[in-house]
Amino acid sequence: MTTHPTLGILVLDTGFPRIFGDVGNSHTWPFPVEFEIVSGATPTAVTGPNVGLLLEQFHSAANKLVGRGAVGITTTCGFLAALQPQLSQLLSVPFAASSLLQIPSIQALLPASQRVGIITFSEELLTASHLAGAGVPANTPMAGLDKNCLFYRMIIEGDEEIDVAQAEHDVVATGVRLVQQNPNIGAIVVECANMPPYSTALHQRLGLPIFDPVGFIHWFYSGLRPKSFITD
Repeated sequence: MTTHPTLGILVLDTGFPRIFGDVGNSHTWPFPVEFEIVSGATPTAVTGPNVGLLLEQFHSAANKLVGRGAVGITTTCGFLAALQPQLSQLLSVPFAASSLLQIPSIQALLPASQRVGIITFSEELLTASHLAGAGVPANTPMAGLDKNCLFYRMIIEGDEEIDVAQAEHDVVATGVRLVQQNPNIGAIVVECANMPPYSTALHQRLGLPIFDPVGFIHWFYSGLRPKSFITD
């Protein structure tokens, strides 16, 4: 009999609900997960220029998860790619900060004429330093949520409810804008860990491969516990 190891997930200090499909919802995962909220790591703090000031809080929270048996650590915010180099060196287990880490591999899958595009929470706030932390070229095309759209405000303001239909509309509209501005995009990486519930709608509207944080974390976990094909 084998046991499934636990994946540790560092959770931002947020007020909005995490619906099924969100990285921070335990029902999203078919394997054991442990959550640890990082106090003070609000969406505003983590997406701002001083996220490095939170390094010790993230390190401490990750160590708590490792102490509870986590064999790998991930997060609920793609912007934490900025801390990938530091935390991967500080921790005793593998660390996967962001779905942005997929981009170099996905780019290698595409024809030379096509690019990977990013859908992000905020195009303005996702800077070259975040991309560099994930090994992503600074000129990678991206589009972020409109700052005036409801989904953006729900995340920043910590609404008690998520209007799923409106959130889906806002995410799909972002994807449409990205592809219209960059017609050579051949695949999309979703940065935001709150957006996977809308990946199917994105695929249906755009007709492109969509690589989101949930798929990324499934891949990450599959290496932490390889599937056995041999029976006694």
